[in-house]
Amino acid sequence: MFRNKSFEGMPNSEGSDGGQENKARSRRCCRCCTCKCCSIATAVTVVVVIVVLLAVYFGFGYPIHASCSINWTFHQNCSSVNTSLIAQMEKWTSRDNCPDGGQKCLYTFISSSSTELKGTHTTPVRGYVDDMTFTFMDPQDSPTCNVKAFSTSRVWYAYLDFGTNYCNLRNLAEGAGLTSRSNFTEVTRDSICTQYTSRNCEVY
Repeated sequence: MFRNKSFEGMPNSEGSDGGQENKARSRRCCRCCTCKCCSIATAVTVVVVIVVLLAVYFGFGYPIHASCSINWTFHQNCSSVNTSLIAQMEKWTSRDNCPDGGQKCLYTFISSSSTELKGTHTTPVRGYVDDMTFTFMDPQDSPTCNVKAFSTSRVWYAYLDFGTNYCNLRNLAEGAGLTSRSNFTEVTRDSICTQYTSRNCEVY
């Protein structure tokens, strides 16, 4: 039997094997396009994040991630400084100290040794957690104690913090009565402490 020439150049119907092949090819193409779109979106997001980081660092002079590093000097031994900071964390564990606002609550003591103290602070409204580390640079029985205090946000995309990480540390030291002692010194700046110069520790 001869094939009707009028049908020779026409595509197969959807019910034929050729139609199924075309549909499969179309699906593969759609998946490929979707993957390409996802890749482009990811690349754009990465570029935007990098631009924001560079703007924060070069434009404002702040650390790339929301954080704060402070150097303190206390004219008392590190053992008593360590104990005072722990006691203040435990005193401000609940929300009781900031029912009307502020951040002087929700501290958590994590661990302590002769050289390092660790804790966290949780912001009362949003529930963001910041990690704090206090490194004691002098022997525990030395008459002076140099401390490197550091606070950093756990939120990876946090760039600006309104001075929150500074206040995490400062509020704790003030609450413990450490900053009111004679010859206390503190050294920090915007380049190592996010928004230090615009801080407001009665709020943050």
